[in-house]
This record gives sequence, C-alpha cells and structure tokens, in this order.
Amino acid sequence: MAKSKAREFVWLQCKDCGELNYRTPVRTSGGTPKFTLNKYCKHERKRTEHKIKRK
Repeated sequence: MAKSKAREFVWLQCKDCGELNYRTPVRTSGGTPKFTLNKYCKHERKRTEHKIKRK
C-alpha cells in the first residue's frame, strides 16, 4: 500500500531559544495545523513549548 501524499515533514521550534529540535510528519489536508507541544529542549535543558516551523 502506498503512502499518502497528504503528509509533510515540519520542524518543531523551541519558543524560548528558537532552535529547531524535532522533525515530524503532519497531515496537511485542509492546511497546516497550528498547535504547540511540550517537548524537551536540549539547549535549555528543560521541557518547553515547541511550535511548527516550515522550512
């Protein structure tokens, strides 16, 4: 079975330091979703909010 073309890779950017820490696929049918996740930032060495950043 073929993979769906409705997925796109985006970066998750830390709101505190601005570094691009994670890369994850998201479903883009209906536009790119806008959400934030609490992820670990290795530069801040704590859990911070990360938002979607397209490259």
